[in-house]
Amino acid sequence: MDQTDKNIRFMKAAIDEAAKAVPEGDVPVGAVLVVDGEILAAAHNRKESSNDPTAHAEVLALREGAMKLGRWRLSDAILYVTKEPCPMCAGAMVNARLGALVYGCADKKGGAAGSLFDIPSDGRLNHQVHIESGVLEDECRGLLKGFFFARRMAV
Repeated sequence: MDQTDKNIRFMKAAIDEAAKAVPEGDVPVGAVLVVDGEILAAAHNRKESSNDPTAHAEVLALREGAMKLGRWRLSDAILYVTKEPCPMCAGAMVNARLGALVYGCADKKGGAAGSLFDIPSDGRLNHQVHIESGVLEDECRGLLKGFFFARRMAV
């Protein structure tokens, strides 16, 4: 299986995880942390359900993966996320020494991995994270658009 096939496989897993956020009232963002070609951790946004402003899918997946590995340095890990990370999550990736980030759709208003900011690639920081974007972009964007459309219609 080549890297493109792996990216699609793991992004589909992140999309499945993102869908779990909808019944909980959270924005459907999902993340899976992959080490050695296996999913080590999976999470979806839980801000609303946990009343925790830091309960973003990315942070939760990084925490779970670090706990399972028994170490905070994740330089051998790839994080797959359905939406471009925010500044908090991008900073967490740098602090975790994450090996790579693969995300689906950009976030022009708040993205911190190439759109509004580019924290993971900032050479002024002590670590840079390799970034790939646009994997299953339409599916990832569609999940978010559908969620927000439904919320607008419910008002």
